[in-house]
Amino acid sequence: QVQMAESGGGLVQAGGSLRLSCAASGSIFRFNSGGWYRQAPGRQRELVAHITSGGSTHYADSVKGRFTIDRDNAANAVYLQMDSLKPEDTAVYYCDVNVTLIGWHGTSWYPSNDYWGQGTQVTVSS
Repeated sequence: QVQMAESGGGLVQAGGSLRLSCAASGSIFRFNSGGWYRQAPGRQRELVAHITSGGSTHYADSVKGRFTIDRDNAANAVYLQMDSLKPEDTAVYYCDVNVTLIGWHGTSWYPSNDYWGQGTQVTVSS
């Protein structure tokens, strides 16, 4: 029904920048919201940033002023611009999008569901 494509991770020195991209494709009627989460070794997955289709954003305190989330509703895509990266930002980053599907899907018309990307590694060296 929906395929996810996530990219943009890598290795960068402290103070550097990376841009993550995540796009959903398939039987999508509407993009509702998107978010980025991260999980470091031995830690729980945490919310990094979230954006609605209208552009309202929310950031974790640890990334405010350094990370910027954006979206392209027509492309069903969400992005994360990460600047002034720190070693403590090292983690696997996952995107999550909430979309409304087209038509009938088993039990309802035009259901809205969450879909996760496969994760991308971000490593920041000191």
